[in-house]
Amino acid sequence: MDFAFTEEQEDLRETARAYLAENASSERVRAAMEGDSGWDDVLWTQLGEELGWTAVHIPEEYGGLGLGYVEFVALLELMGERVVCSPYFATLALGANAILCAGTPEQKERLLGPIAEGACTATLAFTEPNGRWDLSGIETVCEAAGDGYVLRGTKRYVVDGDRADLLIVAAREPGTEGEAGIHLFAVPADTPGVSRKALPTVDQTRRQAEVAFDGVTVPAEARLGGEGEGGPALIRTLDLAAVALAAEQVGGAQRCLDMAVEYASERVQFGRVIGSFQSIKHKCADMMVEVEAARSAVYYAACVAAEQDEELSQVAPLAKAYCSDAYFRCAADNIQIHGGVGFTWEYDCHMYFKRAKASETFLGDPAYHRELVAQRIGL
Repeated sequence: MDFAFTEEQEDLRETARAYLAENASSERVRAAMEGDSGWDDVLWTQLGEELGWTAVHIPEEYGGLGLGYVEFVALLELMGERVVCSPYFATLALGANAILCAGTPEQKERLLGPIAEGACTATLAFTEPNGRWDLSGIETVCEAAGDGYVLRGTKRYVVDGDRADLLIVAAREPGTEGEAGIHLFAVPADTPGVSRKALPTVDQTRRQAEVAFDGVTVPAEARLGGEGEGGPALIRTLDLAAVALAAEQVGGAQRCLDMAVEYASERVQFGRVIGSFQSIKHKCADMMVEVEAARSAVYYAACVAAEQDEELSQVAPLAKAYCSDAYFRCAADNIQIHGGVGFTWEYDCHMYFKRAKASETFLGDPAYHRELVAQRIGL
């Protein structure tokens, strides 16, 4: 498998890097994360209406560009370098992927078009207050009622769930357990009975919410796909989301390495730049090894996802586990190299450290994903 980007992919990356350097600066990110909305509305509008990034991996027949998952991952890596405050991850990696994996052609055409245009934000309401990331943790109930369904339950840790326009909700039939009886529903956020509240989070650059469904009635066409298809579709959605999140983690880890090397090249102590000390050299070298290994894992997983290969079930949790560890170590080492100032609000180190910790646990921590790999290869 060739890991080299094509000329078109390289052009996309260079354009994206230049755009983000100008429009997702530290000042813009800080303003967005401290604001009431939780993201940069101007940036989000530009990503969808002007740049077309919201259509990158959505097929052309559903209003997208149809470029593929490799291009999508390439953009997410660069966005991770900037800890961008945007609903891009929630809308594309969670919401759109769930529709692509579970929806019928008619549902995809109806729901993905507005997302591709940047006119609709979406997210996946999957995790419950029990904090489990496997399908057995789903407790929200869907009961057939007349020509539709009634949803009852509470979701937590829903990324951008307090502002998203569309919620893809995972629920199960009464009396079922495990992967059985699970369905995905496309629920507009303004549906009667849906209540949302923002949760306090360690990572202010990515908001999370609690979403409650108090007897929410939805039509039959709100259920994505056919009978018995919800569980497998949700598993694939989570695998694709894990690859997307791992790509962001690689970008963040790379930025931590760059910040550390830059500071070590400028900070003078005992008459020498601290980058000349052997201990600092070793720490930076270890960070580089972590970043490059993580990048290889993500690029391979992206290629597998683009080919829709069954190997995705193994490489996705592998990439998520390794990249979670790598990002957190690089973020922690970056603070250590900066010394005391690394803990201050004025430096950006803390934003990456918080994003690293939040991303490490989101979709399951490294131990969970290593166990998932073991289970899927039959150990």
